[in-house]
Amino acid sequence: MLLKRELLEGIKAGKVDLIFRRWNRPTVKAGGTLKTKVGLLSIKSVTDMSPDDVTETDAQRAGFVDVGNFQRWLATMKEGVLFQRIEVGYLGESD
Repeated sequence: MLLKRELLEGIKAGKVDLIFRRWNRPTVKAGGTLKTKVGLLSIKSVTDMSPDDVTETDAQRAGFVDVGNFQRWLATMKEGVLFQRIEVGYLGESD
């Protein structure tokens, strides 16, 4: 899963703990880790959902100003059959 540096910095700082992805097959699973440019992330949970179910709180936890900002971002993303809500945490520097 490729994540932009700004998003990674938000996760590292504890400001972002939720990611949304639309794809044809998932590349992360709950309980796993993800090595990134800023360190290691934990994948706490992965939940299938509809983008229409994203709340204001969810959008803000993912680093968006509001649901409208999230919807504009989503419109720029590639299509996929799965939409997932992924809870993440920062574990620290990776080797």
